[in-house]
Amino acid sequence: MNTPAPVVVARGLTKRFGNFTAVDGLDLTIGKGEVVGFIGPNGSGKSTTIRMLCALLAPSAGSASVAGYDVAREPEVVRTHIGYMSQKFSLYGDLTCRENLRFFAGIYRVPRAVFAERMRFAIEMAGIEGREDTLVRTLAGGWRQRLALGCAILHRPPVLFLDEPTSGVEPQARRRFWDLIHQLAGDGVTVLVSTHYMDEAEYCNRIALIDAGRLITVGSPNELRGEQLGGVLYECASPALGEAVVALREAPGVLDAAIFGDKLHVLLADGPGAPAASTAAALPAWLAGKGIEAVALAPIRPGLEDVFVQLVTRASAKGDIASGSARVGESP
Repeated sequence: MNTPAPVVVARGLTKRFGNFTAVDGLDLTIGKGEVVGFIGPNGSGKSTTIRMLCALLAPSAGSASVAGYDVAREPEVVRTHIGYMSQKFSLYGDLTCRENLRFFAGIYRVPRAVFAERMRFAIEMAGIEGREDTLVRTLAGGWRQRLALGCAILHRPPVLFLDEPTSGVEPQARRRFWDLIHQLAGDGVTVLVSTHYMDEAEYCNRIALIDAGRLITVGSPNELRGEQLGGVLYECASPALGEAVVALREAPGVLDAAIFGDKLHVLLADGPGAPAASTAAALPAWLAGKGIEAVALAPIRPGLEDVFVQLVTRASAKGDIASGSARVGESP
């Protein structure tokens, strides 16, 4: 398969605020038409990275180019080639949907000859037909976010940066929003979207995991699920999840344990002298000896959240979270 032409390129991208390093030596390459998920906890450096790529923040070190333009030397040109949605709702609540669209069309200098067509496209995409003259603050969250996306692409930018665009939006509306993202990518738009929702990572072509300002790894969802966790993952249930997870972390052969919904995910060491299957078979009795009821453990396929937690834990234990050398479009 041909690798898409690079549209977003960062090399050693770094941002410091005084003695605090928010982004640390990040390398990233994103190809045309790719949907790349920027995944990490709050405070991991996602928003700071996106703002540098949007030429809204000057890098402290390193370099980046977007659509062929250097973000440090040509910030004004970069801004004309991107669409940007911040994590905070960016439209004007006291204006109607139509008035917001007109305002952003003017900001982006949409040619008068295509103004009406672009307005129709944005209204249809947002699903607000018949609500064009409604005040934006009265719209439901999903409609507001789709309208904000419509405003961000009125000028048909080749690159779209979305900073936690679905935060606070109900699941059904989030799915519709992702359908719109993939429609844009199908037209060749390159999309970098940050989120702390692990389930949204499944919608991305590739995922960049970031923590403490450093890139941990990059790959497709299937590639990341194939990362070596250092053990075998099992699942079990217990009516006393809190007590069980604390006890399991102290059990012989257990590398880690965490609560996932109404189940426990337990990472077991696997070796010739102590195979994971034997440990799993013995754990219910071991818990029962501590007065904790648990059903038999069953092996499961790791999810992206399992992978993320283990990679962060492992990198933190080594003292270097990541080299930042992985690139979207290449094997991690």
